[in-house]
Amino acid sequence: MSTIQVEGKGSFQAEEGRKLVLVLEDNGVDILHRCGGNARCTTCRVEILEGDAGPIEQVEAELLAKKEITDPNIRLSCQVRVHSDLSVRPLMTASESGLEPGGRPQE
Repeated sequence: MSTIQVEGKGSFQAEEGRKLVLVLEDNGVDILHRCGGNARCTTCRVEILEGDAGPIEQVEAELLAKKEITDPNIRLSCQVRVHSDLSVRPLMTASESGLEPGGRPQE
């Protein structure tokens, strides 16, 4: 189990290998995921404050580049698989945007 610290929301335990977007959602963080966790919309962005979110795969890297998101600490939570302790800041939430979160991403 890894500890996920979420700025303004506290911390909780997460199973290793689980998608970060699901960990956040299941622990009451109203993270957006408008495309259903398919790395197409970038609404599930988080800032990695501490820890190792793992390598950026090609799909995520290409989408971030296309959207001109160049900060290496900005990741798509639908593409991050938990494998160590992390501290994150959600960048887009349903409550702040007024948007529906989107369909639940698949495991």
